[in-house]
Amino acid sequence: MPTTPAIRTRHRLEVRGIVQGVGFRPFVFRLANELALAGWVRNDAGGVTLEVEGAPTAVAMLARRLVDDAPVLARVDAVAVSQALPVEDAQAFRIVDSAGGRAATAIGADACVCPDCLAELFDRGDRRYRYAFVNCTHCGPRYTITRALPYDRSMTSMRAFAQCPACLAEYRNPRDRRFHAEPNACPLCGPRLRFEAADASLSAVRDPVAATVAALVAGAIVGIKGLGGFHLACDARNADAVATLRARKGREEKPFAVMAANAASLAPWVAITAAEATQLAARERPIVLLRKSLGADASFPGVAPGLAWLGAMLPYTPLHYLLFHEAAGRPDGMAWLDDVQPLVLVMTSANPGGEPLVTGNDEARMRLAGIADALLTHDREIVVRCDDSVMRAQDPGTFQFLRRGRGYTPRAIRLATPGPSVLATGGSFKNTICVTRGDEAFISQHIGDLDNGATCAAFEDTIAHLLAILDVRPEAVVHDLHPDFHASRHAAALAAEWGVPALAVQHHHAHVAAVLAEHGVDTPALGIALDGVGFGSDGEAWGGELLVVDGASFQRVGALAPLRLAGGDRAAREPWRMAAAALARAGRADEIARRFGDEPAAATVRQMLERGVRAPWTTSMGRWFDAAAALLGVQRRMSFEGQAAMLLEGLAEAHGTVPPFMEGFQIDADGALDLTPLVVHLLDIDDRAFGAALFHATLAEALATWIARAAARTARSSVACGGGCFLNAVLVRALRGALAARGVAMLQAGAVPPNDGGLALGQAWLGRALVATSRLH
Repeated sequence: MPTTPAIRTRHRLEVRGIVQGVGFRPFVFRLANELALAGWVRNDAGGVTLEVEGAPTAVAMLARRLVDDAPVLARVDAVAVSQALPVEDAQAFRIVDSAGGRAATAIGADACVCPDCLAELFDRGDRRYRYAFVNCTHCGPRYTITRALPYDRSMTSMRAFAQCPACLAEYRNPRDRRFHAEPNACPLCGPRLRFEAADASLSAVRDPVAATVAALVAGAIVGIKGLGGFHLACDARNADAVATLRARKGREEKPFAVMAANAASLAPWVAITAAEATQLAARERPIVLLRKSLGADASFPGVAPGLAWLGAMLPYTPLHYLLFHEAAGRPDGMAWLDDVQPLVLVMTSANPGGEPLVTGNDEARMRLAGIADALLTHDREIVVRCDDSVMRAQDPGTFQFLRRGRGYTPRAIRLATPGPSVLATGGSFKNTICVTRGDEAFISQHIGDLDNGATCAAFEDTIAHLLAILDVRPEAVVHDLHPDFHASRHAAALAAEWGVPALAVQHHHAHVAAVLAEHGVDTPALGIALDGVGFGSDGEAWGGELLVVDGASFQRVGALAPLRLAGGDRAAREPWRMAAAALARAGRADEIARRFGDEPAAATVRQMLERGVRAPWTTSMGRWFDAAAALLGVQRRMSFEGQAAMLLEGLAEAHGTVPPFMEGFQIDADGALDLTPLVVHLLDIDDRAFGAALFHATLAEALATWIARAAARTARSSVACGGGCFLNAVLVRALRGALAARGVAMLQAGAVPPNDGGLALGQAWLGRALVATSRLH
């Protein structure tokens, strides 16, 4: 009797998400062979496409496992399945060449070296023993070496390195974890390290890693080339080296981050929760702010002066691990990675004078001359500069970005609905840009303050690269309402060049919108924006605003009582001027001379305040922080933005919780919140730490009362909180509790920083709404 032929079916599956450069095709190859399926798989501009033929149950199983069992670095957003025509005598499954076309996928972010590669790095018998560029499909550089999609070696800076026979065999073997690992290399065929020092005594050791460690131990400052740029490194325990680095870089008091071999090596000096330990060791390897323990400042003198937190990170490249391995005496195996290692390094971005991060070797020789005593370079080009990400624990188990960069860029943020593609150019400080495509928002790496030509050029390069790699043609360009920002002017120029609208959106509207975009809120919502300054729709300097946001429009329903900026922008750098403004507002201008008489400009400032000359108003929350810091004697002048508020926060954190001063604020009939009674009360407090704690507790109570009244008036049960003041952990913790007691939920930024680093996301969200509205008309 003839046998009944087995039922076979053939389907095409289109996989979208982060599925290139993460080992997805060999994963599909192994899965298809396991399920006895024939067909093929390839990369294309949309992601990964495959056709499979075989038993219907096996095809269905493969479709499920594409999502459930995807490689660790992959992110599967969608799998579209359609019927395909059977192929005669289809028996085998193949990986075929990539297809071109318009990009609809995204390149993955850089990832720290994986355990398998680390095992090879420290195996004396392995051909990659102590090779600083070991990687595979589960780890290594991605975004920072990629010029265009699809993600193939020819599109990366590894194109310059022809693979040796052994590496090529791995690269071509679908069963090898290095199959199409585009940065794949070994000591015979890949990038190489080079140590350079003008001082011959630092170059006495020939091995580049050994020479670097010897220089660091001797107190030298070394520029070390990483994934997205150079770091400036020195021994964190060496007070003279840290002070020299500060002097040479022109970074008087701004905190440095440190790198240690593992969390155990940090434990004596910081308190690390289980969640923080997990975040430190995550594949993104961010800098995590950890609460200092007693002795931290003595052990790391000058690293983070006056602050309650220390920024720390773990090694993320093979080169980083080799530095600690060398310092440990080159032990065999991997057991040493769990032991406490004495070496702790300052690792700060190599961007002298607030300019962009140094990425090139020749650039490093020129721009780091006079700062670094030596350089540890390599010959793999950095295509995209990308600074370290910085995070801090927020709610239990959740973290907040202070800076979003390496490890997370260009990971997309999912929006509630698809919409038109727009480019948002961000603000002038802590600039990032945002490009939307469909229901995704792609935030660039941190670019920096657009206050010099080099950073402005980097900003323009970032726009061009992100648009190219995403293959997006914006329908509009969105920018801040301030007309004099470089980001605003460049947005207008691009819009004119492309023949699309240039859309201006108000700064604080965008801050609130960024939070709403992340949380998928597309109905009218209450928001609060607290920051240093933003150009208001009335032309004044805003910074403490209650808004009702309804898509592309907003209503200002409250604002902080204004203070005068004596001397304009100078007042934002000199907190004593804001303290004087608070005294004048309280009717106590005669006390300015008594409290700040040693300031040469004290009499002039009093006249400015009383006459309103060169003293514009601001509703900025940041300036109220400055006033409190100066009145308590914490800080009169700032060497970096937000310093006074950070020091005040650190004192409050160290002191602990205190009850609020309930008479410390007033809310008038127009919805203005006045903190004058609070700052006047601070005048009689001698204990700075207690005063800082009282300021935070009272401010949280005042804000909660203010928000709750607005929520009741507008029938809202939640508030979206944006702006740089929401980086203040002490304030946020107290405010969250005070609002919860009033039945109001806080919506906070998580996927982007709440400060201007997340502004572009809100601009893009508003820009899409404006474009959609214009289509309806």
